[in-house]
This record gives sequence, C-alpha cells and structure tokens, in this order.
Amino acid sequence: MNPELLDNAKRLRTEQTDAEKCLWYYLRAHRFMRLKVKRQKPVGPYIADFICIEKRLVIEVDGGQHAEALIYDEVRDRYLNEQGFTVLRFWNNDVLNQTEAVLEKIRIFVEECDQPSPPTPLPQAGEGS
Repeated sequence: MNPELLDNAKRLRTEQTDAEKCLWYYLRAHRFMRLKVKRQKPVGPYIADFICIEKRLVIEVDGGQHAEALIYDEVRDRYLNEQGFTVLRFWNNDVLNQTEAVLEKIRIFVEECDQPSPPTPLPQAGEGS
C-alpha cells in the first residue's frame, strides 16, 4: 500500500467536511442496518469517503469541486465498479439538508443487495438442446 495514500487517508479522517461528519454519525459503529462501514479507506489508487466491504458499496459525499471533476469521478467510479463496488454519490447539501432521504437511498440499495436473483427461466419446448 502506498504510504502517501495512507497518510492522505488518515489526514482526511481528521479533516472531515460537515457533510461527512453528519453521515458518519449515522454510519459508524454498526448503527445503520448493522453494517460495518469504514471512512476514508484506500481502494487501489483512490480513497473512498465511506465503504462497506460486505455489500461492495462505496458512498461518496461530493462538494462543489466535483462539478468541475466529472471526468475524474467517472474514471474513478469505473475503476471501483471494475473492483466489484457500486458507488452511490450524494451532494454535501443533500447530506446536510435531506439526511433521511440519503439514508433511505442507501437502505434501499442494501436491501436490494440482499434480495436473491430471480431464477433463470427454463427453456421453452423446442429451445436449446
């Protein structure tokens, strides 16, 4: 693991934004759906704001600077998707002013993860071998 990346992650944990602090209050210590969530966790060359390894979920809390970093975020999200993660992004403003709605979106994602996939239909007569 890149020591510089680890140092940066540690710094980000001590310099959380107000929105990150708000969301962390609900996600920490298995408070939210008993999930184990970590904050500012390195994943490859990137640092995830929040990550739940068990559900393969990365939660990003974006400030205004992300409006100018769309291409970077797309590349980053593609990398995380290739690693098997789903990325949910929320604006700082939404986390601070619509916290319950943000938590509801996360809850819905987690519940959908827990649903078994529907069985593959059997081939109809005359189809297949």
